[in-house]
Amino acid sequence: MNVLKVEDIMVKDVYSASLPGTRDDVLDILRNKNISGVPVLKDDKVVGIVSRTNILKNPEEEQLALIMSRNPITINLGSTIFDAARLLYEKKIRRLPVVENGKLKGLITTSDVISSISKMGIDSQIKPYVKENVYTIWTGTPLSIVSYQMQLADVKACPVIDSDMNLAGILSDRDIVSASVIEDRVEKSDMSSGTDDDDWTWESMRDILNIYYSVSKVRLPPGKVASDLMVKNPITAMPISKVGDCALRMRRNKIDQMPIVDTDGKLCGILRDHDLLKALIDAEDEVLDG
Repeated sequence: MNVLKVEDIMVKDVYSASLPGTRDDVLDILRNKNISGVPVLKDDKVVGIVSRTNILKNPEEEQLALIMSRNPITINLGSTIFDAARLLYEKKIRRLPVVENGKLKGLITTSDVISSISKMGIDSQIKPYVKENVYTIWTGTPLSIVSYQMQLADVKACPVIDSDMNLAGILSDRDIVSASVIEDRVEKSDMSSGTDDDDWTWESMRDILNIYYSVSKVRLPPGKVASDLMVKNPITAMPISKVGDCALRMRRNKIDQMPIVDTDGKLCGILRDHDLLKALIDAEDEVLDG
């Protein structure tokens, strides 16, 4: 079969941010366009990537240049889908700016590759690609704790279980960012123009300089718990499900992870779209021969 090229499956009309820019500019794009990250440009060249994770890790930072990930990994137009899959999988990233002479021509994401996998008819079981060590959260966990725990565990989404250990839903960083608000406040700092070492400064006559400055922070809605924002009745699969079928379900439902359940419906693992990249890499010879 003809090998798919990056230019065949990439997104050509790419939403991007530019330097200098702010966190609020990016949040508007992520929320309104329902995407998870965008390339950052300077003089029409790709200089960074900014994602929901960058914003959640830097809640009090406003300047885009200080939030974004610098020197992003890129790929060229003539590369194959297998080249893209390897880079995404080995570098543990979700998006690759497609460039020509340093200029942005498109963007290929893990989701784009998964969409292609769904059409390849790969019938191997997902079991080798399922992660059994699943980071889970309880339905009653406060949202602020959930966000912090997900950062520490370095996960984008996690299953939510109830008090009976049953799968109740799934919660992603997308849900958290969508519910967050920007909180602006003014703080005051008192600075003395004299010091205790200044012989000319009397204790009762120090000059006080009041400095007022604004602080802007991403704030999660107070009083909310995991069950308030989680997606209920999530799409699930079983260890014997096929790679191609799971990729198709991810594409159709626009999801990037699926809780894996056993015959009793109990949670036993999770399959992420990133894991399916490895399935494509492993099936390269089979796909090309087909």
